[in-house]
Amino acid sequence: MSRIGKRPITVPAKVQVAIDGTKVVVKGPKGELSRNLPAHVTVSQEGETLLVTRRDDTRTSRQMHGLSRTLVANMVEGVSQGFQRRLEIQGVGYRAQVQGRNLVLNMGYSHQVQIEPPDGIQFAVEGTTNVIVTGYDKEIVGNTAAKIRAVRPPEPYKGKGIRYAGEVVRRKAGKTGGKGKK
Repeated sequence: MSRIGKRPITVPAKVQVAIDGTKVVVKGPKGELSRNLPAHVTVSQEGETLLVTRRDDTRTSRQMHGLSRTLVANMVEGVSQGFQRRLEIQGVGYRAQVQGRNLVLNMGYSHQVQIEPPDGIQFAVEGTTNVIVTGYDKEIVGNTAAKIRAVRPPEPYKGKGIRYAGEVVRRKAGKTGGKGKK
């Protein structure tokens, strides 16, 4: 039995869960999420807990068991508390700011890079070098943070660029000042 899949999901008091066959709809104070789960698993609600069980013991069912439980748990956590990803900008003259809902990045290009948030996503900037992406769908928060990081990923020589908070960038040694051949 999957160690992750067999764990029950506790549903907070302010969250409602509707199960219709393979479709699970979760509503909470932050928003509403729905997802169609694979036919290999079933979701049942017993009071304040959700249980994800697999229908049979085939390889595909075992693979989908833990995944489906994690997806449903992320939906419940997202509509009740929300998710956030932090990004750090490093480099001289690199900065970020919020204009309206959009995020505007000055990353050393000849132009500013504007990023428009998808529905349910908000941007915040602390100082000029820390960007916070918040939302209730973990998948969209992660994808939006990855798009921001892709504007200028950290380079290995000086470490300049956009990185996730806590990300360690492996540094390379620069050129050695040795003599050339005669």
